[in-house]
Amino acid sequence: MTSAPAALFIVTSIIAASPLAAFPALAAPPENADPALAPWFQSLRQPETGMSCCDIADCRPTDYRTVGDQYEVWVDNKWMTVPPRRILQRADNPVGRAVVCWTPQRGIMCFVRGTET
Repeated sequence: MTSAPAALFIVTSIIAASPLAAFPALAAPPENADPALAPWFQSLRQPETGMSCCDIADCRPTDYRTVGDQYEVWVDNKWMTVPPRRILQRADNPVGRAVVCWTPQRGIMCFVRGTET
């Protein structure tokens, strides 16, 4: 038998996750996407939740810059500030360029700095 607090937690979790399920990924993979990179993209996890950031359809190589102590990425024809909690501290980046995982509904889900100098 499930206790009342546990049942409340389950119901609250389902309700909180429902909006995410309502917004499937609308993006197609980028032109000339390398399917061999799909496992790396699928390995990207949000730092706070451990949930997947995306797959190859939501993530794109991007230009980025630093403004003060923040990163900005070029998304949807404008510079967007990357929330610090969305920055992945990963040294493995087979793309070389910075990568942002973004959808119009969720905003920036993950950001990986580029390895280029």
